[in-house]
Amino acid sequence: MIGIMSDSHDNMEAIKAAVELFNKKKVKTVLHAGDIISPFTATAFSKLEADMYFVFGNNDGDRLLLKQKFDEINAECCGDFGDLEIDGKRIALIHGIYEPPVIAMAESGDFDIVVRGHTHHAGVTKINDTLLINPGETAGVLTGKRTVALLDLELGVEIIEI
Repeated sequence: MIGIMSDSHDNMEAIKAAVELFNKKKVKTVLHAGDIISPFTATAFSKLEADMYFVFGNNDGDRLLLKQKFDEINAECCGDFGDLEIDGKRIALIHGIYEPPVIAMAESGDFDIVVRGHTHHAGVTKINDTLLINPGETAGVLTGKRTVALLDLELGVEIIEI
């Protein structure tokens, strides 16, 4: 099982709730699609009992210190784009500031799954044979809903309010 989150925007309470959910569900991997924001949030993410991969979002300020602090908790920084293989599936991880590249990635057929954030709106779409997943916003600042996603590669995706 894979935990997916995005746009946590320094909301420590929401990050802790997401980490607790992912640990309870025994996810093996967590993907964060950007806008973590501050390096100090690494302390909350350090409680994860899973591998973590993240990309930068448009609001991530001090990228060097963010990468350093997350390196210290063994989270892997993918820069602006992650090209990952997890359990035999090729996964693109991107913040998704601009819509056309996100759609092009999904339409390309190069990826089994494209994970994106930025819009703060949760949704799952199938484009050709590619699953496009936006977990929504962990912080809940725009929509009022704090959401993450759980991806079971056999059963599909579930968006969960935390």
